[in-house]
Amino acid sequence: MLLYTRRNVALITLVLLIAPVSMAAAETSSWSQRTTVAPRKDGAPQSGPAVPSPVPSKSVRTAPATGAAKGDNVSAYGKTNAGSDEDAAYFAFDQGRYLTALDLAQKAAVKGDPQAHTLIGRIYEEGYAVPKDEAVAAQWYRKGADLGDIEAVFALGVLAVQGRGMPKDETAAARYFEAAAAKGHAVANYNLALLFLRGQGKPENPYRAYMHMRYAAEKGVVAAQYDLGTLYAAGAGVDANAFEAGKWIARAANAGHTEAAIEYAVLLFKGHGVEHDEKRGARLFREAAEKGVPVAQNRLARCYAHGAGVAKSTKEAAKWHLIAKTGGIADEQLDKIVAGLSRADRQAAEKAASEWRDRALLQ
Repeated sequence: MLLYTRRNVALITLVLLIAPVSMAAAETSSWSQRTTVAPRKDGAPQSGPAVPSPVPSKSVRTAPATGAAKGDNVSAYGKTNAGSDEDAAYFAFDQGRYLTALDLAQKAAVKGDPQAHTLIGRIYEEGYAVPKDEAVAAQWYRKGADLGDIEAVFALGVLAVQGRGMPKDETAAARYFEAAAAKGHAVANYNLALLFLRGQGKPENPYRAYMHMRYAAEKGVVAAQYDLGTLYAAGAGVDANAFEAGKWIARAANAGHTEAAIEYAVLLFKGHGVEHDEKRGARLFREAAEKGVPVAQNRLARCYAHGAGVAKSTKEAAKWHLIAKTGGIADEQLDKIVAGLSRADRQAAEKAASEWRDRALLQ
């Protein structure tokens, strides 16, 4: 998977009407590292991966026209016909035969193939069948970049911004991302947008951030779709627009972005920029709650406590509150509901919460 540490820049706080406690502020995601993107499709959110990790591309594949991104957990470039050393290297990599891929890529690199250099860098960066060595990976990426492979340029940006395999240098990262973005690299546009939002490596410029974020979102980068929605909601770099915010957050949610699904559920409860639909909102809270997201567990507990989108049930409310509380979400009102239960009901709720946690540990 792919998005590394998430950054703490709040763009908007969405408040669920049935809960006085505000939801965690929406945050932009952090450095995306892959060219594979999710499809552009509106509709109900589905479960699935968002954006996986960095790959060079010999022939970049994108997701199919409908559904979530599929089948690209290993690479973004496999070929079915291994007619040359470089093509055979990619084919071997896609099959998980990493030592073979490395050997073939090294032979192709000797012949001057740019993408072969990038593939070797990926193998060393991830430690596929060889000791992980990000410094060596950076060396191979530089060679690929010098030979004109835009994926190598992008990979150098990721290493530079995170300080992996080289000293951390956001200014250098910005140059790499900008060079790749100028060639239409969708995820480089997304990462460049983050730099403009933070004022790191680039002067803070919300408008430029919006423009790059919009491009990446339109190309199907899921994290960018979510973050673009929060930019529209907050009016950051663009005029506030509840409809556009709802549209883009829905797209990210539909592609399996959990945070987007939670915020989309909030919008459904509020009817803000989207059609009011509490049942659907509660369903999204449950999906995220079952994945172990404490905020969603708390919201689902409140749904049961107030009968919002689900049949009212104090025992279910207590169960999910206890689960969320273990995850660090305090809620005094739900504490009162638990305290007001009969001893038998409280014990039943505690048992149900314990059994859920046990099942979650086994998954």
